[in-house]
Amino acid sequence: MRTYRFQVLNVFAESTFGGNPLAVFEDARGLSDAEQQALTDQFNLSETTFIWPSTNEAAARVRIFSPGYEMAFAGHPTLGTAHVVRELLGKGSRFALELNIGPIQVSAEGDRWELQSAKPTWSEVVKPPSLGLRAEQVLPGARWVSTGMEQLLVPLRDLEAVRECRPVEPWPRNPRGNVALYVFAKTATGFVSRFFWAQHGVLREDPGTGSACANLGGWCLAQQQALPFEATVNQGHALNRLNVLSLRVDAQQGIFVGGQVVPLMRGEVRLP
Repeated sequence: MRTYRFQVLNVFAESTFGGNPLAVFEDARGLSDAEQQALTDQFNLSETTFIWPSTNEAAARVRIFSPGYEMAFAGHPTLGTAHVVRELLGKGSRFALELNIGPIQVSAEGDRWELQSAKPTWSEVVKPPSLGLRAEQVLPGARWVSTGMEQLLVPLRDLEAVRECRPVEPWPRNPRGNVALYVFAKTATGFVSRFFWAQHGVLREDPGTGSACANLGGWCLAQQQALPFEATVNQGHALNRLNVLSLRVDAQQGIFVGGQVVPLMRGEVRLP
């Protein structure tokens, strides 16, 4: 039998049972692609990550899987895995992780982690998808944005519109064929948001989405937001699971996403 140790952590968490859960396998050497996908499907979380030795100067290589497919980049898995890498490898509180999109810089103050995303790209959308809302609740400015994971960002009028949002098929899909829809509204301190994706033809909601928060930074750049700026992004209210994300864009247009990481449990999986 082969034994693989894992940890479960909550990312963007302000309490023990808040945030977005993440499973991290501490040493994935010996696992096939199919086994990594099967383990991800077994946990059935938004994402599960697997730590491998890096092939470059990064502290570790990280592979990110969602139920059904592997991902090039995702925010909360990057931050949660960084927390585990610091513990396991003693790399300090500032290092790079090797993801499928390339190296991503991470840093920490205590248990609060921050990543710097890749540079954004974007394209305008003439007609946003049907969100089950009145026309006046949907603001202009919908865009496909990518800092490593392309998603459709749609600004809404207010918190009520975000809460009432009920996307109607056909759901928007990125070039990889994945449903990726992020709706948001401005608040006094930043933004409130929701992220929708699909699994086996069923629309699901993510509690806290770091990649979408990074894309929101790209959206703000496309809107010619004055720099630098900082904002708090609240997500997960519709799932009764609060996620608090920090977003900042510096004067050089660097996009940074952060949040608190709370370790929850450890265990092991035995495979033949």
